[in-house]
Amino acid sequence: MSKLMTSHFNPGARFRELLNGPDPVLAPGAFDALSARLIEEAGFPAVYMTGFGTSASVLGRPDVGLLTMREMVDHAHQIAEAVWGTPVIADADTGYGNPINIIRTVQEYERAGVAGVHFEDQVAPKKCGHMAGKEVIPPADMVAKIRAAVQARRSTDFVIIARTDARAVEGLEPALERGRKYRDAGADMLFIEAPENVDEIHIIAETFAGVPLVFNWAEGGKTPPITYQELRNLGYRFVIFPISTLLSATQAMRVVLNAIRTAGTPLEVMDKLVPFQEFLDFIGLPEIRSLEERYVADPLSPRVMAAVEESHARRDHR
Repeated sequence: MSKLMTSHFNPGARFRELLNGPDPVLAPGAFDALSARLIEEAGFPAVYMTGFGTSASVLGRPDVGLLTMREMVDHAHQIAEAVWGTPVIADADTGYGNPINIIRTVQEYERAGVAGVHFEDQVAPKKCGHMAGKEVIPPADMVAKIRAAVQARRSTDFVIIARTDARAVEGLEPALERGRKYRDAGADMLFIEAPENVDEIHIIAETFAGVPLVFNWAEGGKTPPITYQELRNLGYRFVIFPISTLLSATQAMRVVLNAIRTAGTPLEVMDKLVPFQEFLDFIGLPEIRSLEERYVADPLSPRVMAAVEESHARRDHR
């Protein structure tokens, strides 16, 4: 059946099924609908909507809290629609206000069709979790937001992920204590952002053994690289790669643009481009043509036209 015609899908329930599997759920970051389609095509079971990449693709600006809730929700909706059938976890920044704002934020993201969201305990306007100069709100304020988020969701399948950025501001132990409070407040998953060495990655996993944990494999960020097998052994359940697609796309476009600027045409780099027909097939043109054949009416045959004209003639003679 055409994906455009498929309506029944519970993204939160599907994501929870994946979390209950034997292996960590891997989710590269999508910065737009096209990158989400490519992630799905590559066979990943879930997609992560990156706030860093969204700010870069929508505004061409850094992730410093410039996007509004409405812009983020609309972007999440476009991504979720593009890969309908594959669960999307979306960045919801700070939740865009106090617990009352959180209620609307959760419900808007849920209506957008994503499986769940994470929101953080930063002071607004927030910054990327691997940038300097962050501030965090009091733990009690974040606890109130989490409680509001849990109660606001219309389906208990919708996943609430509580992220703390306190490691960079207050140190590891206060970040762990915040994690305990956020879990007690009802968060489904915990996201202890930006551990700064392998020992801290281990301590987080040991502290929250049995709790579903997010690991941010931040490409070039403060957290050191770590292997998939080690993350698996430590019990991390959801591993995101927020900007691999963004950075690789930027590099590839620079190469092509430089070639065109230098030579005047892309002739020298045509072998580096996806063939046009292959791209049309990937982006779904055959599916559209199939639907056109099914639903676009054929011109009336001569026999039908003759019958219509005869009917009109009889009506005119009455």
